[in-house]
Amino acid sequence: MDEEFWHGKWTRNEIAFHEAETNPLLLRHFSALSHAPDARVFVPLCGKSRDIHWLLAQGFSVVGAELSRLAVEQLFADLGLTPQISDHGALERFEAGRLTVFVGNFFDLDHPTLGKVDVVYDRAALVALPEPLRDRYAAHLAALTAHAPQLLITLEYDPSQAIGPPFSVSEHEVRRHYGAAYHVACAETHELKGGLKGVHPAHESAWLLTHR
Repeated sequence: MDEEFWHGKWTRNEIAFHEAETNPLLLRHFSALSHAPDARVFVPLCGKSRDIHWLLAQGFSVVGAELSRLAVEQLFADLGLTPQISDHGALERFEAGRLTVFVGNFFDLDHPTLGKVDVVYDRAALVALPEPLRDRYAAHLAALTAHAPQLLITLEYDPSQAIGPPFSVSEHEVRRHYGAAYHVACAETHELKGGLKGVHPAHESAWLLTHR
């Protein structure tokens, strides 16, 4: 994970990947995963996602992981929350009400620190990582969450026409990463309105992953 790259993006406010509204695929497909009304939802590489606002509004508890402290400070400020901050080894823990975010390198987060997870929501994590890291990420995520059911959102485009992040992730790759441990079902695929970065044609897909 290129930490300086992402710290620079947040410092310079180059965050075109940040969606101003709740992702429609989350709204349409999150309920398809079996979970309790007060489920604990893990959002890896969460940034200051508006999706967290929606999850909290539904009554869920949310735990996130994010490299950028600045992004996490902005997330809590946007929500009007004042976090309690504590150190957890290489990570910092921000916590207020039903929201907890671990700040630091995702690969420094372990299962005892994270705690029990009921559902995973990955909109911007897998696609944010270059190919050499995606295998490691998928394996770590599965172990970290004890194979909790997951709503995964990916993008697919001609990789010769654009340089990520976000990176193109095909159905074949999704099944290679997750197919051995999860039932993998595509809930929806549609053309990305306006294209990737407003230029490149792309398709966005929602995947439902449930442990075998």
